[in-house]
Amino acid sequence: MFALLCFLNLTVVLAQGKVDKSKKALTESEGVNYQKSHAAPAQNSSGDSGGNSLLGDIIVGVFTYTVGAVGKYALIGDYKYEDHLHNDLTYYPYHKPEAGNFYTPEADEASVYKFRVDLEDKFLYSNNDLFANHLEVKVRPLAALYLKTDYYRIFELNEIAGTRDQLSLWYFNFAYDRIRFERFNLGWTLGASYVAGEVDRGGFSFGLNADYFLKKNISFTAGAKWSHINGEPVHDYEFESKFHRRQYYFGVGFEQLKIAKPVYNFVTVGGGLYF
Repeated sequence: MFALLCFLNLTVVLAQGKVDKSKKALTESEGVNYQKSHAAPAQNSSGDSGGNSLLGDIIVGVFTYTVGAVGKYALIGDYKYEDHLHNDLTYYPYHKPEAGNFYTPEADEASVYKFRVDLEDKFLYSNNDLFANHLEVKVRPLAALYLKTDYYRIFELNEIAGTRDQLSLWYFNFAYDRIRFERFNLGWTLGASYVAGEVDRGGFSFGLNADYFLKKNISFTAGAKWSHINGEPVHDYEFESKFHRRQYYFGVGFEQLKIAKPVYNFVTVGGGLYF
């Protein structure tokens, strides 16, 4: 009887796949008890000196200015002293010889921002029972600012349970390229994540991405997106090498998704175009 119970319990555990575990974790209650803090009412003392109040205002002002200045420089940059921030967007990588997404305009060449759309689709493979698709769209109305959307569709076949589980994950981000050299660019993203279908929940998202372009039409892309939904992590890490041919490219790489406790590791194959 004991052996039979162990076997049945093992069967139930094996029948629950990664996708099912992710869905359950994202929909279950966080179980957090919120308690109101009863703070004592503030008391005004006639003995408070105006000097202490003035000193406090000065300290707060200096701290606010310092944080604002550092944050502005780290996230936006200084357009007065950083020449690379004025680099223009290429029609597509390697349109300018040995230049990737950005190039330095010539002295007699007018720098005009161009509208560009980057479209990519990748097949993600883990094993015969777990695979996915990743569609990515970047709409670039300006050289450094763009909107980025990622759509993941994960499929998992469970032979023991005789089921086919699916999960849809979205990222909607506002993106900015902070570093814009001809062969290297680095930027950040800020937005939201959303798991559709049976979960229907979203959360705040932020991330980093970088591109490095070799001289021979080969580039490397790396990126990360961090998010939490219902208190559970929803993260993505990716690395891809690309071979560019005019407005098209083909790529192979690796991608990892962490949705609640389950971790999904994929080998990726895909391609994209610029228009």
